[in-house]
Amino acid sequence: MARGRAPGFENQREEILAAAARLFAHHGYAGTSMNAVAEACEVSKPTLYHYVKDKQELLGQICETHVQGLARLVDEVKAQQLAPEAHLRALIARFVQSYGEAQNQHRVLTEDVKFLGEADQERLLLIERQVVGAFADAVAALRPELQAAKLHKPLTMLLFGMINWTFTWLKPDGDLSYEDMAPMVADLFFGGLGAVQAQPAAAPSKVVRKPRKSLQAS
Repeated sequence: MARGRAPGFENQREEILAAAARLFAHHGYAGTSMNAVAEACEVSKPTLYHYVKDKQELLGQICETHVQGLARLVDEVKAQQLAPEAHLRALIARFVQSYGEAQNQHRVLTEDVKFLGEADQERLLLIERQVVGAFADAVAALRPELQAAKLHKPLTMLLFGMINWTFTWLKPDGDLSYEDMAPMVADLFFGGLGAVQAQPAAAPSKVVRKPRKSLQAS
C-alpha cells in the first residue's frame, strides 16, 4: 500500500519552490547548488530530495507551477463572463499583479527554461500558447476586424511586451505599485488599440542590391 503524503507536504513544497526560484533568479540556475537550496529552505538534503529527485526537476516544477497559475487566472477571468473591454482589462490587471507577486518565478521561466529537456519545454510552451491565445481572443472580441486582418496576435504580443517588461524595472518598494501600474498598462493599450488600422501595411518593395566592389577593384 502506497504511503500517503504527510500533512503539510504541499506547504513545504511551495516553500521549497519559492526559495529555489529566488536563488535561481538571483544567481542563475547553473550557479545554484542543491546544497544552497537546502540551506535556504532550512532542510537537509535528504529532505529536499524527498520533494524533487534532482535540480532539473526542481526547475521544471517552478516553471510549470508558474504557467499553470497563469492559465488558472485566464479561467477565473473567463468565468466572470464580463463584457469584452472589462474582460481584457481584468486579464491585464490580474497578470500585472501576478507578475509583481512572482517576479522570481517569471525570471526563471524566461531565463532558465532552456535548461529543461525538450519534452518539458514543449509542454510549458503549449500552456503559454494557450494563455497568449486567450488574450488574442479577448483582443479580437473588441476589434473583430483585427482578427480578419491577422493583427490580433501581434497586438497581443505587444501587450505582453509591456506586461513582461514591467517586472524588470518596477521596484516593489517604489512610488508605484503593481496595482497602480495595471490600469495604466490597460489605458495605454486601449488608447493605442483604437488607432490601429485593420488593413496591415503594404509589404515593403524588394530592394535589389548591386554586388559590392572590392576596395582593390579598378
